[in-house]
This record gives sequence, C-alpha cells and structure tokens, in this order.
Amino acid sequence: MSDRPCRVLLVYPKFVPNSFWNYTDTCKLLDARYPAAPLGLITVAALLPQYWQFKLVDRNTENLSSDDIAWADMVMTGGMLNQQPDCQRIIKLCHAHGKPVVVGGPDATSSPHLYQAADFQVLGEAEDVIKDFVASWEHGERSGIFTAEKFQADVTKTPMPRFDLLNFSHYLYICVQYSRGCPFTCEFCDIIELYGRRPRAKSNAQMLAELERLYELGYRGHVDFVDDNLIGNKKALKTFLPELKAWQQAHDYPFEFSTEASMNIADDNQLLEMMKQANFFALFIGIESPDPETLKQTSKKQNAKRNMVENIHKLYSYGMFVAAGFIVGFDNEKGSISDAMAEFIDECAIPVSIVGLLYALPNTQLTRRLAREGRLHEGHDVMLEDRSGDQCSLGINFEPKRPLREILTDYKLILEQVFEPAAYARRLDRLTAMLDRSGRPERAKEDIRLSSLHMVSRILDAMPGGRDMFWKTFMNCARNNPGALRSIVSMMAIYVHLGPFARSVIAEINRRIAVIEEGRGMPGAAQGTAAEAATARSLATGSSLH
Repeated sequence: MSDRPCRVLLVYPKFVPNSFWNYTDTCKLLDARYPAAPLGLITVAALLPQYWQFKLVDRNTENLSSDDIAWADMVMTGGMLNQQPDCQRIIKLCHAHGKPVVVGGPDATSSPHLYQAADFQVLGEAEDVIKDFVASWEHGERSGIFTAEKFQADVTKTPMPRFDLLNFSHYLYICVQYSRGCPFTCEFCDIIELYGRRPRAKSNAQMLAELERLYELGYRGHVDFVDDNLIGNKKALKTFLPELKAWQQAHDYPFEFSTEASMNIADDNQLLEMMKQANFFALFIGIESPDPETLKQTSKKQNAKRNMVENIHKLYSYGMFVAAGFIVGFDNEKGSISDAMAEFIDECAIPVSIVGLLYALPNTQLTRRLAREGRLHEGHDVMLEDRSGDQCSLGINFEPKRPLREILTDYKLILEQVFEPAAYARRLDRLTAMLDRSGRPERAKEDIRLSSLHMVSRILDAMPGGRDMFWKTFMNCARNNPGALRSIVSMMAIYVHLGPFARSVIAEINRRIAVIEEGRGMPGAAQGTAAEAATARSLATGSSLH
C-alpha cells in the first residue's frame, strides 16, 4: 500500500433533465450554474480522515474528466432517485478506469439492489458506520456493505461540512442542515423511513460555527436550511433562533434564509416572529391537496383541520413567501379535482406551486400498501437511462383507482390554469398586496443579483408569455410594496423555467392521453383499462425528488 494519503474523488451525479427543480435557465440569468450546492458529499468528506485528500466534482456544474478519475484512489458518489441514471453511469465509467467506487445516499439506501455494481455500499446515515468503512479500506479490503442502524446517528457529533470544497459562484444558494427527521406520518413520504419521526437537531454552537465558516470563506447571500421539517423539534429551534438573530446582528446580516416546514408553523406566532427577525424570507410547505378527505386518507392530518388559505396568508404577513407542493392521483380523489386545486392555488396566491403526479417512492408506507394490494408496478424504483423527467411528467407508477386518463386530464387542466402567464402574474400581484416586509432588521441584506434594474430587464426579456405583463407586475410592486421586490423578482426569474417546463409537461401528458385513447380501440380493451395499465407501466418510471 502507498504511504501517501488516500485520494478521494467525490462525484455528485447529474439530476435528470426536464425536471421541475432543474431550473438551469433561471440560473444562467443570475450568473449561476445550478440552484443548490451538494451538502451530502461535503459532509461525507468531513467524516473521513482529514489527512486524506479530497476533490469534488459536481456533474451538474462541471465535467468529470479522465484526469480527475486517474488522480483518485477511490470514487465516492450517490444521491437521490432523480440522480440514479447518472450515478450508475459514474460507477461504470470509474470501473472502466480501474477505480473502486463507494456509493451511498438516500436512493442507494432505499434500493440497494440497484447499486450492486458498486464496490462498497454505505447505507443509511454515515456517521455511525464510516469508521468501519475506513478501517476496512485501510486494511486493504476493496469491497463491502456497511449499513447503519436506523435513526441512531448523533447529529451533535456530525463534523462541519467541507464548505471549502465548493465553488460558491456556481450556485444560487448554499445549503446547511439543522435537523433530521419529521414527526408526521404522511403515507407517501420516505423521510420518516430514512431519518425517523424523532427529529434530531444539531447544537446551537454547531450551527453558528457552520455559518461562521461560510462567512470566513467569503460567502454572502441565500442559505437554505435543507431540513425536511425545520419545526419538527420546535423546542430546540426556539433556543436556536435567538442566537441565530444575535449572530446575524453581529455580522451585519450577511445571510438570508429559506427552509421547509409543515403547515402547523402558522399556529405559532412567537416562532414566526423569531424566524422573521433571523431573516428567513421563504418557506416550502407540502400542501398536497385542498380536499380534507384526501389529506386524511394519505395521513396528512396536520393539514386537514385548518383553513390553509388563511394560514398561507398569515405567513405572508411575516414577510415570508411560500412555495408549495401539490399532488394529483391519490386514491381518495372522487371526480375531477382540477378546478378546486387551481382555484385553491389562486386563492392562496402561491406563485411557485409544484404540482406533480403521485409517485410511490421506494421504502414508504404507500409503496408497501400498494405492493400488498397488488397494484405496484414492477420496476417502480427504477429510473430508466433513456427517460428524463420527474413526477410531473412520469408519475403514477402503480395501478390507480381512478382511470388513468381521468387523472392525467385533471393534471393537465391544473397545469394549464396555474402556469398560464396571466394566472402566474395575477398571483404575483396578489402576493405583492400581502407580503409584509416591514419590521425586519434594517441592515438585513438581500441577494444583490436581484437588485439591479439591468438584471430585472434581463429577466423580463426572458419571460415566456410577454414582457409587458410582467413589467406591469414589477412596477406594481415597486410602487406599492418595494420591500417585496426581491421576492417578486425571484419568482419572476423562476417562471423563466416554470412557464416552458409546464408546457413541456402538458405536451407529454397529452401524448400519454393519446396513447390511452388509441388503446380504447384495441380488441379486448375494456374501457381502456388494459391500455392504461400498459401505458402506466411503460411511462411511469420517473421519480419525485426527496
């Protein structure tokens, strides 16, 4: 064995193209290459012996060269379901160069059988098994499987991610993680299967040290807390937020924060004020459906007994805009839901509404139930190499209770209503009237990329559906609520991606409907059922982002 330190090449796989989240056109407008930096791999780098040498290649922002692979003693990769095809491509490529590959991450953990080609598998949370892997490697072993006991990692002992491996200029924002896990039991969600229902939080000192490190490295701007539910452990969070505010004050507010949280965040005025004072400006919330019965059926009970429109508007009153997730294809849907969902989105005034088809993720309550009922499609956890997309265009990887044609038609109608340019602009105008940015720290900074008229002009010139309409929206905000301009302009920039993407999804859904319609004329196709099943099996091989 060589006496020099082990050289580790960390390779972050490409996400599939044509995805709701893959808004590279928006990134280009803002002089970035990709939305988010890879947090998982730079955390793995911190867990490994620090006398080893590391190089990071993010294939979403840069090319992986033969020289990179030749430099390495081992290659570490892994990611989510939407990265599966490229992850498997990386394994083959590195093997062709004679390099051993270590794979981990949520997709390998949920579907390890799809990654048997890798030399090593590190499954589950790496903190508790990485030492075993390192010992195995240093003893000369070149294969093995290391599986962590579920939900046992002590995140207060997780080392600071290797932020120094990142090229900050490549990304719209940088990610940190405060906690893992979620207390709720949504049937379709894999988070509770991967990280448990007892949210584990880092210490306040840990988080402030991570922010301090970003500050020392010169980063300023948008930081996303990637927690699956930031308020899962509200008691811990309420001890952290005052210290976060104090740190921001002491550093002249270098960061603005976004995160994901459950709808019950609207019940806690004290928490909302704390987040406001710490400079949180955006939230992602999983709404899924406006129908209470559907929410109960899928165990989204935290959303069922509340006025969600009022809750969303309340969040706007604290100066935080909301992006939200919606799902079509639940078993409990009765008849068309298109108008009700589109009207709900409009009433909430949520411009960035992620509407997708239900996808049975591997290793979830939903997937297990569908398997028991004989409704889960073979290869439900496989994303084929020759397909691209996400749950928007490739969803329903099971036999639905409603005819597939009805679900797809509903879905198409929702997209047509929600992402029509005038409808999107109307929601921006309504949000302008409600987003109260007053009472925030006076020195709080915002993303400078969105502050110049030159950048606004670039965004408006790129807007699908007409520059004039969105110029009026911009001027409306500038006149009536200038404090909300950063948020409104950012959502205009996102529409540069969303508008064309929605049209491409609608075209794909029309194609799927046409295949079903053709099948209705086939001998023996009872009301299109056989054709629908065949279509679903052949097309629904995509995924939902974790």
